[in-house]
Amino acid sequence: MKEFNVRIETIDDVKKFVSTVMNFDYDIDIVSGRYAVDAKSIMGIFSLDLTKELRLVVHSDDTAELEAAIEHFIVK
Repeated sequence: MKEFNVRIETIDDVKKFVSTVMNFDYDIDIVSGRYAVDAKSIMGIFSLDLTKELRLVVHSDDTAELEAAIEHFIVK
């Protein structure tokens, strides 16, 4: 399992993010405070406070391809 901080700010960002993570077979969650939602769910992401940094929890250790695909969302 790996974790990253991400920032998803606009409606277009949400659409682009979800369509990207849908290409990966493993489970991916987004956590904001005490709430966790499926990162592949547009409605789930919209239920979170997008003004804050979010934590992406990837349930796989082989995340190099995912990291490259969502690189512009990852907060360094």
